[in-house]
Formats: sequence, C-alpha cells, structure tokens
Amino acid sequence: MNLFYKFVALINAKRPRMESGKVIKIGALSGALSVMIGAFGAHGLEALLIENGRLNTFETAVKYQFYHSLALLLVGLLMQNNLSKYLTWATNLFVLGILMFSGSLYVLSLSHFTLLGAITPIGGLFFIFGWLALYKSMSSREK
Repeated sequence: MNLFYKFVALINAKRPRMESGKVIKIGALSGALSVMIGAFGAHGLEALLIENGRLNTFETAVKYQFYHSLALLLVGLLMQNNLSKYLTWATNLFVLGILMFSGSLYVLSLSHFTLLGAITPIGGLFFIFGWLALYKSMSSREK
C-alpha cells in the first residue's frame, strides 16, 4: 500500500507545465514520422508485411500514430490559452500511447515477437486517458 501512496504523491507533485511550442513540435515530428513509416511500409516493407500476415496491423499502427499526432497539435494549440495541468497530462498520455500502441504494433508487424501484443492494449488505454484528460482540461476550473 505504501507504493500506492508514493505513486499518488508523484502524480500530485508540482511539475512545470510543458510549453505549447514543444508539444506542437512533438506532434509535428510524430506526424512526419508516421507519414514516413507509412510510406516505407507501403513501398519497402509490403512484401514482408504480407508474408508475416501483418499488413493491416502495420496500417493500424500508422493510423493511430497519425491521429494522435494531430491530437498533440491540438493540445499544443490549446496550451497557448489554457494553463490546465490536464493538457500536460494529455500530452504525456498521447506520447506514451503512440510509443506503446503503435510502437508495439510496428515491432509485431515486422517480427514474430508476439509478446508485445500484450503491451498494445496498455497503449490504447493511454490514448483513452489522454482524450479524457483533454476533456477534463476543458471542463475543469482547476488549473
């Protein structure tokens, strides 16, 4: 139980909020990367992905990375006029979601390392919690 209280204290600790420009840069780089990965998958890796039976899995990873790159751009723009801590939470959760959800699907698509399939839903939960944090940032008076 002591570990739980340490985790709660860590979550509630005062941390500097992210700058909107940094979040926009992260979103832009992630978006560019998703386009590059998608193009490479369509042209350079298509035979391997078909052989592995993972073409749809790879496409899902690219789509979700791109969707959440756009979400990061939105969060960065909202941060310019909204100082809610929940926007920082949304940023962190979207980035973790991209790394865990899309990242695990990329590795799964290119290899037969199926243990990473267990990580993918955790990344999906990060995406969901990121959207909920974004909602909370617009509905909360707490900054």
